Amino acid sequence: MAEKPLQRNGKRSGFSRLIINLALIAVCVSVMVMILATAIVKGYQHEVRDKLIGFNAPLQISHLDLNNSFESLPIERDSILETLAIKKEGVTYFQIYATKAGIIKTEEAFEGIVLKGIGANYNWDFIGSNLKSGRLPNLSDSNASQEILISAITAKRLNFKLNEYAYIYFIQDPPRVRKLKICGIFDTGMGELDELYAYVDIRQVQKLNNWNKESISGYEIGLKDYTKTEDMRNEMASITPYNMGLSSIFDLYPALFDWLNLLDMNVIIILILMVAVASINMITALLILILERTQMIGLMKAMGAEDKTVSQIFLWMAANIIIKGLLLGNFLGIGLAYLQNKFSWIKLDQKSYYLNRVPIEINLSDLVWINTLSFIICFLLLLLPVKIISKVKPIKTIQFN
Repeated sequence: MAEKPLQRNGKRSGFSRLIINLALIAVCVSVMVMILATAIVKGYQHEVRDKLIGFNAPLQISHLDLNNSFESLPIERDSILETLAIKKEGVTYFQIYATKAGIIKTEEAFEGIVLKGIGANYNWDFIGSNLKSGRLPNLSDSNASQEILISAITAKRLNFKLNEYAYIYFIQDPPRVRKLKICGIFDTGMGELDELYAYVDIRQVQKLNNWNKESISGYEIGLKDYTKTEDMRNEMASITPYNMGLSSIFDLYPALFDWLNLLDMNVIIILILMVAVASINMITALLILILERTQMIGLMKAMGAEDKTVSQIFLWMAANIIIKGLLLGNFLGIGLAYLQNKFSWIKLDQKSYYLNRVPIEINLSDLVWINTLSFIICFLLLLLPVKIISKVKPIKTIQFN
């Protein structure tokens, strides 16, 4: 007859162990998901933002008009503006550009294209890092370069090969055509922008627009920290001539940046759900521990232990589970993030997401607040179930066999 209570207690112990393990797993999985969600969204925002900035620079100065077409009105280069701007703290480059819309054509097909004329001091960091084949245009000669850098999308659609000649037609009076040699092919993954732009010597565009050597479409201003864009915009406004307009990358692509910012809301929702899952499992586990040890609680109270002391014992047990879950979750989350960052196992459709892989960006500050907030919230919510301890009456719980 004495074996039955032992079996019952054994079953209870096994059940409570299962619940504790489930709570541990819940905390672990929740933290892992939070780390990965934050790392992926931050990485995605960072890479897409860098691509947009790589094409257009954080700040642009152009003619002060309401014309949004690629046939822009010219401005004259301002040596004073150029000298003052490049001396601004945080400015990495201050470069000229000019644009001209045309049609790139073969015998079988044609595509609309915008020639972006750039100078010898153009910052090639972004385009150069995305060069698929060939080389960058040579702009160091005294004469205008006859080379063109096109995108992989344009090359594929029109069946262009490296070192072939492309004929570009311009609808103007009189109509003009340019024969340019394809020196390189780039592929940034930004489909709409890739298929739109090709890079040429700015002197080609100036000739096509009947501009002099000092006439340009505008300036592009690079910054060390894109988050300082609006601050630098205010600074640049004080030295920008009255006939020039100053705009930022956020003005050019407001919908894209709004969409990127909305991704933060997705992360917040995931974090709330994961913390809720971990907290509910921890509360359940603690309740079961308390209920299964009612006799022990009653005995401790009968021996003079206060409710606060007994509660602290169970809270320390719960905190131990939370800490183990956090450590294991961090190990798995950071480990999976590292593997994805190194081997890029999870791929994306580049046409839809602008990237061909899931990006990862882990910041120490993110890890700190994810772990800190998770622990604090879970621990504070555990104060609710421990209130049951104060309701346990020793005389009703102590049983003599």
